[in-house]
Amino acid sequence: MSHVFPPPPTPSVAVAGDTRRFPVRRIFCVALNYADHAREMGKDPGAEPPFFFTKPADAVVADGETIPFPGLTQNLHHEIELVAALQSGGADIAPERALDCVYGYAAGIDLTRRDLQTAARNAGRPWDMSKGFDNSAPIGAIRKASDIGHPAQGRIALSVNGALRQQGDLCDMIWSLPQIIAAISTYVALAPGDLIFTGTPSGVGALQPGDTAEGEIAGVGTVRVTFAK
Repeated sequence: MSHVFPPPPTPSVAVAGDTRRFPVRRIFCVALNYADHAREMGKDPGAEPPFFFTKPADAVVADGETIPFPGLTQNLHHEIELVAALQSGGADIAPERALDCVYGYAAGIDLTRRDLQTAARNAGRPWDMSKGFDNSAPIGAIRKASDIGHPAQGRIALSVNGALRQQGDLCDMIWSLPQIIAAISTYVALAPGDLIFTGTPSGVGALQPGDTAEGEIAGVGTVRVTFAK
């Protein structure tokens, strides 16, 4: 097959203990999946269940990278999240077989242009550009589920320049990963290479040029990104 110009390279993520890389097909994200974060966003977690949005595959940023501070925002926020990397998929996946689809896990940061998100939401418009911009998905190395199992509890935290900002526990998620996978698969057929960001605990806050954000998830790993001045 010929193309009118060379196809771009496939985005990928490092795999811990393996020279091979994980090719990224799509990125799905869960909004408001921790009750305390939903409340800090002014939402009622009992009345408004979690929902989904997406990022482009090439939004991924390797662990330890320095990236440009994004434009068009005066209020860039960090959101530390457990990321599930899928090795298989399908449509209408039953929760009891959902974890069979998971290749491994990583720590990721969902970067959010909060001011753009708020303005779009208040206008009743989609807020894709507040979430799916360039370099908006830093992610650490994926650790295989065959090595670490399927984490359902454990500390999840993020610090900025060494100061703790976010801290919670994976067991505080409103929807568990099997429920998330099952729910997304009713909208689209999931596939190998899909990443799922599973939501963030409370404590999200603003970042500035020159800041370094470092996240950690017990038993999974870390992720660090620095913003150029």
